[in-house]
Amino acid sequence: MSKFETPFRYDYVGSFLRPEVLKEARADWNAKKISREELRAVEDACITDLIEKQKALGYHVITDGEFRRSYWHLDFMWGLNGIEEIELDHGYYFKGEETTHGSCRMTGKISGENHPIVQDFLFVKQFEDENTIAKQTLPAPAQTLAELFREDNARITREFYPDDEELLRDLAAAYRRVYLDLYAAGCRNIQLDDCTWGMIVDEEGYWKMREGDGATLEKEAERYLKVNNLSLENLPEDLVVNTHICRGNYHSTYASSGPYDKVAPYVFAQEKVESFYLEYDDKRSGNFTSLKEIPRGKKVVLGLITSKRPELESKELVKRRIYEASQYVPLCDLYLSPQCGFASCEIGNKLTEEEQFAKLRLVKEIAEEVWGSDSSVL
Repeated sequence: MSKFETPFRYDYVGSFLRPEVLKEARADWNAKKISREELRAVEDACITDLIEKQKALGYHVITDGEFRRSYWHLDFMWGLNGIEEIELDHGYYFKGEETTHGSCRMTGKISGENHPIVQDFLFVKQFEDENTIAKQTLPAPAQTLAELFREDNARITREFYPDDEELLRDLAAAYRRVYLDLYAAGCRNIQLDDCTWGMIVDEEGYWKMREGDGATLEKEAERYLKVNNLSLENLPEDLVVNTHICRGNYHSTYASSGPYDKVAPYVFAQEKVESFYLEYDDKRSGNFTSLKEIPRGKKVVLGLITSKRPELESKELVKRRIYEASQYVPLCDLYLSPQCGFASCEIGNKLTEEEQFAKLRLVKEIAEEVWGSDSSVL
């Protein structure tokens, strides 16, 4: 097993643009033209090729690019016991674009045994070597909680869990079961992707939609923090769990806007993760002052390179922003990555595969110029 742990000085979030052959195979499977086994064979080949490219770029983390998923979050939720896949009559509303219509709803009490993502991880783990380690990305427990209360899902959730405390305990326990099964499979690096914090800082969109239902940012933040932290209790000491926070990433659009300021006292100050991968690629995320809430010794991966557009950022501007952030978090605890993945859903962002890899080459070059070429794994 590799000795490395995330994050690295130059890093990435996890998802990559799907090759056309994979998109075609998934479309054929959805149309019942090929079997599940035939689809998985195409996925395996595409993931193998992607990992070779990740290594060729000089990165120390490998992922499956989320190539087996339609969505960054829902596919995982569908794999939990007590949750089923559904289609709504509309999608999520992003800036200028509506997503596809997937969601999930409860069918019974939640548990995490036999989750298919463990087998997905084992496929990636076989490619670890002395220079790389496999990372497993998952939607955070808070993200699943939010989906279970999305519109009419809330009514069905309350049929099974009238008591909110029982729901939070069971959801956290289901996640902990998945973490431990991944650990038993050899996983030592888990990343919890979490858009709930970016959602509840959006005063113009999210809170206007929830006017009159009695919810407050404080109440929501406390629930999300509680379920995330409950899931992290009593884990093995050598299991690294980090989180990634952004404001939506679909076909180069976004879902919400707002600085971290109001949620920083909750998630930055109190969430029991080791590192924060944070969106900071444009003005929607605000400035760096809220980083002062992050306890000393925890790591921050600055998402200063955008995955939404192909244009390459100015090296000097990115460096200035890194040094600006170092006023609040020591430079030795800062790292660099894109703000999100390149294809949080299978549609992907509006750039080519080569433009995607050019972004990662830029991340690596800047990191080596800031921290030195021999500091990538420190």
